[in-house]
Parts: sequence; C-alpha cells; structure tokens
Amino acid sequence: MPKTYWVQVEGDITQDALSRLEKGVELKDGMTKPAKAQKINEPPNLWARNPPIRERANIPTNWIALTITEGKNRQVRRMTAAVGFPTLRLIRYAIGPWTIDGLKNGDHKSLSVNVPDDNRSQPRKPRNKHPGRSNPGKNTRKSSLNKPKRPRKFNT
Repeated sequence: MPKTYWVQVEGDITQDALSRLEKGVELKDGMTKPAKAQKINEPPNLWARNPPIRERANIPTNWIALTITEGKNRQVRRMTAAVGFPTLRLIRYAIGPWTIDGLKNGDHKSLSVNVPDDNRSQPRKPRNKHPGRSNPGKNTRKSSLNKPKRPRKFNT
C-alpha cells in the first residue's frame, strides 16, 4: 500500500531534488521505486516535537509530502539525504486510504479492515536450499558407516 509521509527537510528544497525523488534514488541497497513528491506548506496543528529539532537561523527548512510504495529500512530519511536535504522531522500521514486527519497526538482509532487475498494466506512451499541436488533433504556426503568394509589380512 502507498504510504504518505510529511517530511521536514533541512534547506530550501529544489524542483530538481523533487524530480529525483519521483524518479527513484540510488541507495546502498539498490534503487528505490518511483515516488510522489511535492513541496507543501507546514502542516497545520502539528504537535510539539520532544526533543525539538535543531534550529539554525541561517538555514531554512521546507516540508514535502512523499508517497512511497515500498518499505526499505529508514527509506524516507535515506532518500532525502541522497538528494542533499536531510530529514529533520518525519510524520507518517497516510497508509493507503487511512490518514491521521482528526486524530490528536497520542490518540488512536481501531478499524476493521478487509484486506484482499493476494495468495499470502496460502502456505508457502519449502524452498530448495540446494538447487541442483537430487535429494536436498538428505546429506549427500558419504559417511564412513556406509562404506563397504574391506577384508582384513591377518598374518599367521
């Protein structure tokens, strides 16, 4: 499901940086999928952040709305840093059609959700850890117990 984040970034974000976010950004673990990125005004009714973000008088900050469709570790923070605008504050605004509109800081809302079946409820087949082996469940290394015994010679 798409996830939309409100991101406060350090610096005056450029249109070039937004278009790079929309095309996908090269991270250490690979290219991100294309995202939707747009500059927005500071969201209304934001709660105070504790501890507060760092404030620099001579460096402006901007807010962007960034919608991604994957979930790599710390992806949004790494994406904004990759285009030269580190994340100062990050708020997940929406997951799919559900948003935080109408919720106060610390509140929650329980919903019943019917998620379409995309075959994830089916049990998965065990993965063959050793492709190419004829019998992956058995150890194919020969054991000394299975070797034929050689006749012993006795000196008389």
